[in-house]
Amino acid sequence: MQVLKNIRVIELGQLIGGPFCGKTLGDFGADVIRVESVNGGDPLRRWRLLKDGTSVWWQVQSKNKRSLAVDLHTGEGQEIVRRLVERADVVIENFTPGTLEKWGLGWDALSTINPRLVMLRVSGFGQDGPYRDKPGFGAMAEAMGGLRYLTGEPGRIPVRTGTSIGDTLGALHGAIGILLALYHRDVNGGKGQVIDVALYEAVFNCMDSLLPEYSAFGITREPAGSSLPGIAPSNAYRCADGIVLIAGNADSIFRRLMTTIGRTDLANDPTLAANDGRVARAHEIDSAISDWTLELSVKAALCALDEAGVPASKIYTIEDISNDPHFRARGMIQRIRTRAGFDLDIPGVVPRLSATPGAFRSAAPDLGADTTEILLSHGFSPERIATLRREKIIR
Repeated sequence: MQVLKNIRVIELGQLIGGPFCGKTLGDFGADVIRVESVNGGDPLRRWRLLKDGTSVWWQVQSKNKRSLAVDLHTGEGQEIVRRLVERADVVIENFTPGTLEKWGLGWDALSTINPRLVMLRVSGFGQDGPYRDKPGFGAMAEAMGGLRYLTGEPGRIPVRTGTSIGDTLGALHGAIGILLALYHRDVNGGKGQVIDVALYEAVFNCMDSLLPEYSAFGITREPAGSSLPGIAPSNAYRCADGIVLIAGNADSIFRRLMTTIGRTDLANDPTLAANDGRVARAHEIDSAISDWTLELSVKAALCALDEAGVPASKIYTIEDISNDPHFRARGMIQRIRTRAGFDLDIPGVVPRLSATPGAFRSAAPDLGADTTEILLSHGFSPERIATLRREKIIR
């Protein structure tokens, strides 16, 4: 049994912020109807590397979904969405604020059709406020939310994390909001509500102590490369053949780390027994660790640290991830068969639930693959479907 098997989701929008949320719900059994444009579908179908004409990223993002291709710029297309909403639990959208209202598909209209509806609205800056109408991709959210300022080396241009983390954080906050709203609906009288997720706020929500430190002390945290300011030791260290990450910042772990590297003088120094004392001498501690790691291979350093119970890791490439036995044992690498007929490794389902785990149920759909089935199940006659298809309102 999957926990969301009776939840129907209508997914509007495109790319990442909304669809990643839909993917998360679909992994746990929700029936996700992916509404796409008749003219090429979601642009993600053609992002990054393609195989057999479709992005392999699409295969991950849209598994466990059905595709309905419809022209939302037409009255008939908008009416199709209204019919879907009659039997839906959730609508997910990540258009520019005001777009759905322009089509007659805003919250006021849809909640009138279905008062139980829960609606997630993902946008760069939220549904109100002075920046509401600004275009806002995840990169802007990372910058405005405070993340980009901290990434990289001091004095150099900030770097991005390498993935669309702003969009993904927004989508995950959206999934949490949907689950909260569904719970509230089902235990408090059956009324739905709107979840307003701004990407920059999702990033800002994950910025640790940034704001309280500024508020209390007037301190602006600066980029610090691979270290973690205010927590020591936690850094990246060069070995003879690579780099190892070591987090020895808990008091007992610090003592074990210093003993392992042959610095019992630091392990037994009472001024280093707690984090605040170690932060004051972080450079000295990092130098001691570096002197040790530079003499060892990554493998040898990790063996010693593992034996001592000190958290440490090499920096994984995707090849390392794919070949790692722990990823495999935990089901984090899953092989699927796409609709095009080729096998593909994709990430496993997160989080893991003991009683109602998520699962791969169906491969990502071709554009409009489920249009006929979906419309028939919502009361459209075969003749009406054929007419809509001739008029290119659906595909």
